[in-house]
Amino acid sequence: MATPKTKTKTPRKTSVKAEAEVANRLRIKVSAYENKILDASVKQIVDTARRYDATIRGPVPLPTEIKKYTVNRSTFVHKNAREQFEMRVHKRLIDILNAGPKIIESLTHLNLPSGVNIDVKMI
Repeated sequence: MATPKTKTKTPRKTSVKAEAEVANRLRIKVSAYENKILDASVKQIVDTARRYDATIRGPVPLPTEIKKYTVNRSTFVHKNAREQFEMRVHKRLIDILNAGPKIIESLTHLNLPSGVNIDVKMI
């Protein structure tokens, strides 16, 4: 009986420059309930990044997430009396392409209003 031949995969060689480009890219996702506060905080982030000569893509508005809730006005009685509430979550996406250590440090020390959520990923 002959045994089947299996191929062994050789790891790809990547250049140091390509790895450095990947490490220097930041993707910032900003979300808030109020769009005016969100736009002000995004402007503050963009101004901080431009101060250190970074190339920026965005802010890109992402679809607004709407959550609707229906609540009875009173317990057990008057089932037809209900109140409806909705929450809107506005989102923006910013890409900083050549982020250096000074940009990252200045973004971490940035004071933003309460109610603004920020997710930062290094791509």
